[in-house]
Parts: sequence; C-alpha cells; structure tokens
Amino acid sequence: MTKLAQWLWGLALLGSAWAALALSPPGLRLPAPYRQALLPLPVYLLVAFGCYALATVGYRVATFNDCEEAAAELREHINAAREDLRRRGLRF
Repeated sequence: MTKLAQWLWGLALLGSAWAALALSPPGLRLPAPYRQALLPLPVYLLVAFGCYALATVGYRVATFNDCEEAAAELREHINAAREDLRRRGLRF
C-alpha cells in the first residue's frame, strides 16, 4: 500500500467517524458542549496540519547541507564546457 493510500484511508476513517458523530439523528446526539467542540474539529486539524507542514519545511531548509565538493566539480564541468565551446568558435 502506498503512502498516499494510507493517508487517504486514515482521512476517510477520521472523516466518517466525524460525520457519524456530527450528523447523528436527534435522538442519538451528543451533549451540546461536545457538539460545539466537535463541529469545528476539521478546521482545527487542517490548521494544525498546515502549521506542522510549514514548520517541517522551515526546519529542512534551515538544516540543508551545502555540498562544497559537488559545487567545485560542477564549476570544473562548466569551465570545461566553456573551453570546448570557445574552441568550436562560440563567443559568450
């Protein structure tokens, strides 16, 4: 099972549980304080997920490693390509 399928199954399970509790028939409804906390729960979870995603991206950008060896090798390849193009008569 792919990671996407796992996430979709989890969301479907949570969504169906929320819908069953929030949209229950009048005779089986939760007490008012529980319903008031339950109804905006998807919005709270969406905001929490957005905060988590933003924090994760920020942390990964802040701790990104520089590859000095790869940068030096890339500069060498660029200089070799420029020399080859100069020998073939291209000006830039």
